[in-house]
Amino acid sequence: MTIYLSIILFLPAVAGLLAMFVPRRLAGWTLVTGTVLTLAYAIVMLARFKTGGGLQFITNDNWISELGIRYSLAVDGLNLFLIVLTALLWVPASLAAALREWDRPRLFMMFMGFGETAVLGAFMAQDLALFVVFFDLMLVPFYFLVGMWGGEDRVYATTKLVIYTLAGSLLMLAAAVALGVMATPAGGHISFSLATLQHAHLSGGSQYWIFLLFAAAFLVKAPAFPLHGWMPDAYRQAPLPVILVFSAVVSKVGVYGFLRIVLPVLPQASVHFQELMLAVAVVSILYGSVLAFSQDEARLVLGYSSIAQLGFILLGIFSLDPKGGQGAVMQMVNHGLVVAPLFLIIGYLAIRAQGRDSLDWMGGLAFRAPVLAGVFLIVALATLAMPGSSNFIGELYILFGTFQSKIVYGLVASVGVVLAAVYMIRFYQRAMHNPVGVHAESRDLALGPELGVIAPLVLIILALGVYPNFLLHRINAFAPTQQHSSQVALKR
Repeated sequence: MTIYLSIILFLPAVAGLLAMFVPRRLAGWTLVTGTVLTLAYAIVMLARFKTGGGLQFITNDNWISELGIRYSLAVDGLNLFLIVLTALLWVPASLAAALREWDRPRLFMMFMGFGETAVLGAFMAQDLALFVVFFDLMLVPFYFLVGMWGGEDRVYATTKLVIYTLAGSLLMLAAAVALGVMATPAGGHISFSLATLQHAHLSGGSQYWIFLLFAAAFLVKAPAFPLHGWMPDAYRQAPLPVILVFSAVVSKVGVYGFLRIVLPVLPQASVHFQELMLAVAVVSILYGSVLAFSQDEARLVLGYSSIAQLGFILLGIFSLDPKGGQGAVMQMVNHGLVVAPLFLIIGYLAIRAQGRDSLDWMGGLAFRAPVLAGVFLIVALATLAMPGSSNFIGELYILFGTFQSKIVYGLVASVGVVLAAVYMIRFYQRAMHNPVGVHAESRDLALGPELGVIAPLVLIILALGVYPNFLLHRINAFAPTQQHSSQVALKR
């Protein structure tokens, strides 16, 4: 047993707790220190990861032995980069939080630290019950972060967020318990180990309804059409550092659940509902793209574009093709890397537009703020998957897998690639090239905190665009194990 992953897992929560006991002015920097240390550990883990080595850095110990629940953590090609992504993006989010004045800052930093630990736990868990625990724990810090520090309508937004996510969590809890019980042989000891559950032989009927319960929970978290009703209000009201990590990282836990749990444990149901899930994916792509084009609030442009991008990820997963699956994992990382700096940019633009997120209040800053315009352009081009960007390779893998599996869905989804270019170019033009907004302040990125927070993310985007194999070589290792069961069922 190794405690390596436990250190990465609990460092943010410890930093959050420490922030409660330091002077107010140091609370933010205490959290920043914790997130930087977490990132440093994650980078060492990435350097020590052996490509094709299966589960690594394993921690596996009894937790609640009477119920067969184990404290089981491990890393493979599927969750490796999602863990690193979480550690990476919590640093700019905590920096952005530390640089702003908050009411009750110690409490805010504590919940931010707890939120990172919950997300890391969901990505690391190799026990279904442990996954459910971390999945549900995510709701607690984000409930307070939106409900206490959100905008004027935060109570309404938080209520919708809780109703949607709590309903999904309860459905998933019922599915997990049923799965553990039904997979246990008569007289045997119950186990929620994902490795054990993969070898359980459930009937088709049992798989079907358990699949639907898991799918409801994961589609709410994503969010995907039609279970995204909480998204517009939450995105409008949440503080910027919160919505940054929510869109870039937390939303990935939902689609990750399909790859980690649903496909390997419920292969027959995954094949049975393949076309339904592909339909949800393409509708999410088209719906998200059209709504992103018609929004005037910058936050909602990114919110609906995220629905479209998560639709692409869902498409790759339920292509049930190894290439599609690899592209889906790659896009989870890529989308997190591009949407985080985009939220930082709209935060900078809002500062220059008297605190307003509306595109009507921005515009015309490109010539007076060339560095900001250049950074924005690089990230926007990466978002719309221009050739030469890592997103281009990810989408290509997804479409390639879908065309091999279900060509009609691949053709319809291809329209989304065009729509992405349309809404992202409109977003960039209205923010940067229209006549200067009446209340907009023409000021470039400062060499201090503003550029320091966003520059590392842009450099990573450029580096992965030049060398996407850094991701692909390590992601490739997961495909044979995670999609094997569904591919076998597909061929029957």
